[in-house]
Amino acid sequence: MNNNKLYKLIIVEPSEIIRSGLEKLFNESYMFRIIDSFNSYSSFKEGSHNLTAEIIIINPILIDNEKQHSIKSLFHEFSEVGIVALIYSHISSDILRQYDGIIEINDTFGKIESILNSALKVTDSKKDLYNNHELTDREKDVLIAVAKGLMNKEIADKLNISIHTVISHRKNITRKTGIKSVSGLTVYALINNLIDKEEEFL
Repeated sequence: MNNNKLYKLIIVEPSEIIRSGLEKLFNESYMFRIIDSFNSYSSFKEGSHNLTAEIIIINPILIDNEKQHSIKSLFHEFSEVGIVALIYSHISSDILRQYDGIIEINDTFGKIESILNSALKVTDSKKDLYNNHELTDREKDVLIAVAKGLMNKEIADKLNISIHTVISHRKNITRKTGIKSVSGLTVYALINNLIDKEEEFL
């Protein structure tokens, strides 16, 4: 990591007071600079296409409940960007584990900078994985079957492969998407148009 580099941040936070406070803090930083801020996830998705940043700081409450377990797929176009949660209410630990860092509302600015530095290191270590995150056709077949509620043996029979191969494909799917739960994989399949809503659990 180049210590002389000024790392660009995007803030996605509903509170104007908190956004303004973060902007004031980061204006005094020699390492991080906020390039834009948004008050909702939808406005971020609409306005972030031409922005290049190293870290996105987002309040998890802005993500719909059914999509909370597939954070990596929601930010798939920012696969080499650190996604850091900003929290000041209770968020499930299962959800928080998907983020590259967690900032709490009472953290000092020094701690915030340390958390962002750690997120940058995590992102650097994952770049090779992100560059090869595309699912193979067979992995997509297995993912679709999982999203439809099929068990490993049923998937093996349907695709004419062994249960061992199904398990291997599922491990690769989890590694590439960063999603472990069936509900999260189902959301991933929906978001990426691998299944239609009416196909779920058929």
